[in-house]
Amino acid sequence: MTERKPPGVSFESWVDKQIRDAERAGEFAQLPGAGKPLPSGSDTTYDELWWIKQKMAREGISVLPPTLALRKEAEDALAAAYSAPSERIARQIITEVNVKIRDMMFKPPPGPPLGMKPYDVEEVAREWRERRAVDGSGGPGGSDV
Repeated sequence: MTERKPPGVSFESWVDKQIRDAERAGEFAQLPGAGKPLPSGSDTTYDELWWIKQKMAREGISVLPPTLALRKEAEDALAAAYSAPSERIARQIITEVNVKIRDMMFKPPPGPPLGMKPYDVEEVAREWRERRAVDGSGGPGGSDV
């Protein structure tokens, strides 16, 4: 934490002194992007959240509207169900995502519509069994309903 501004010293002088001291100490020498031009985007409109968006991009964070996030989660759940080690686990995965889909269908949040309905658990289980038969991976635990 920095020291407190001494009484009788103007705020501007105090800040300028701190900057000069930091420059002399080399604290600004190795900052990321030093000596490089500022990134220029093609969009010339001002966005007050520009720094949040850049931080999220650097951190690899994305925030989707709830319906789009659930669509992605449902797709991932279906893929996980098809590659589940047992039919029981495949059914469990689909049942859990169906609860979320039904909740969103009956209590839609703001944003784009979900545009999907719950999966048919029996259909997914049948598909799971068929894929296992074709892959030949119906090993131990293959059909524990």
